[in-house]
Amino acid sequence: MSALELAAYRAADTVIGLSPGIVAGIRRRASPRQRVVMIPNGADLETFHPSLRRPCTLPGCQPDDFLAGFTGAHGPANGLDAMLDVARELRRRGDRRVKLVFIGDGKEKARLAALARSEGLDACRFFPPMPKTELGAVTASLDCGLMVLRDLPAFYDGTSPNKFFDYAAAGIPVVNNYPGWLAELIVANDAGQVVPPGDPVAFADALQALAADPARRARQGAAARQLAETRFARVDLAAQFVATLEAAA
Repeated sequence: MSALELAAYRAADTVIGLSPGIVAGIRRRASPRQRVVMIPNGADLETFHPSLRRPCTLPGCQPDDFLAGFTGAHGPANGLDAMLDVARELRRRGDRRVKLVFIGDGKEKARLAALARSEGLDACRFFPPMPKTELGAVTASLDCGLMVLRDLPAFYDGTSPNKFFDYAAAGIPVVNNYPGWLAELIVANDAGQVVPPGDPVAFADALQALAADPARRARQGAAARQLAETRFARVDLAAQFVATLEAAA
């Protein structure tokens, strides 16, 4: 921990963390007099909405494809090589319907795209970043959202990725490959499926099961949207943030 971080904690009356792990870490370092509050990232319920769902027009994707999408940063922390392993497993099974759609940018993107291309991993489709307004409609048109991180215990409860809240607001099931607080939310609310880290067979199984069961996709997507509305609405979290600041004043 940096001296600046410690000094900031000691000078603060209230400290806000985005996830249970972040809050726990702050409490270990903060003084007993300080109030520590969890306010996670929020869901934009208007930009991301199930009503925006349309037949997907992304290049290389067919009307009958099952589109599993990853949106956001393609960095080392995301561990997206795991998804190339899933693509290899899908190819081994002869599955040509499931497509892995990557939207965004980052340090690892060019390498991942080149590797997928060199191996002929036709399940993988890479697209550049999009404006939020366009991304909202594209996300709603996916069949599920992919929550993927490197298998590091610090990430389990110490992260609060925006993409989870975008997927939930868009009303699509979430497939997650690491344990922690978001995995527990997904399971408790039947908002998708959690698979073990580093297990491309289980991940491919989860995607194929969703692809084969439209009723389950609809049920879990609706549950994800309800979770976004009741627990993570941005307007509600903003009000909580303001109330926290006012209480500390």
